[in-house]
Amino acid sequence: MTVLDQIVERTRERLRTEDKPDRHAAEAVAEQRAPHRFREALSRDGVNVIAEIKSASPSAGSIVANPDVETIARDYARGGAAALSVVTEPEFFQGSRTWLARAGAAAGLPVVMKDFIVEPSQLLRGIIAGADAILLLASILDATRLRDFIALLEAYGCDALVEVHDEEELERAVAAGARILGVNNRDLRSFAVDLGTSERLGAKMPADAIRVAESGIRTRADVERLRAAGFNAFLVGESLLRQTDRAAAVRVLVEGELRA
Repeated sequence: MTVLDQIVERTRERLRTEDKPDRHAAEAVAEQRAPHRFREALSRDGVNVIAEIKSASPSAGSIVANPDVETIARDYARGGAAALSVVTEPEFFQGSRTWLARAGAAAGLPVVMKDFIVEPSQLLRGIIAGADAILLLASILDATRLRDFIALLEAYGCDALVEVHDEEELERAVAAGARILGVNNRDLRSFAVDLGTSERLGAKMPADAIRVAESGIRTRADVERLRAAGFNAFLVGESLLRQTDRAAAVRVLVEGELRA
């Protein structure tokens, strides 16, 4: 059993103990905010960085213990991030859904919730908690589930970031109607990282898709390499979180090397 399999299994076990989410609460949240803010943020010209907040990961171990969510979010916004990513999986990544609203309020930026979504209830909880978009993994969802989950999110004015890692997953995501396609350069089964994954799959994406490169992005040179492959958005986590000056680190990715 891979780490991904373990995470999905533990997620399903945890869902059995959670109360049913309130659809009326999700509807109320949707009515009070502008729809599709995440999609709009990634449609800007230039380099759109989705800066991530997470505490730990199976591959890196502890990254930022008990993160100061508000401070990190504000730093990212000062650096010019277009949006935030918040990892909410509580066991393997030590995240929390409560971070979504805190990060969004502090930064004034749209927030995508990153978790391992296997049931519609998770989508509703994410919307209620303040997610403007939610990550869907093509690696763990069949075509029907992907299509249904994208439609559910659309009904609440929330965006789906559909993540793929190979051609089969990309084909499934496109067939399901994904408008925002993310390529994870990290194989979630082996945790090996290769930016060439984005280059290979980017060439096969629909021309009108919003393209997001994820994982393994550390430098402006990485950004330029992936821009040449057609990507206009870049999800960056660990390399930013480990910086002393996170605002400056984001600015380098967005604008290039800083000058005195």
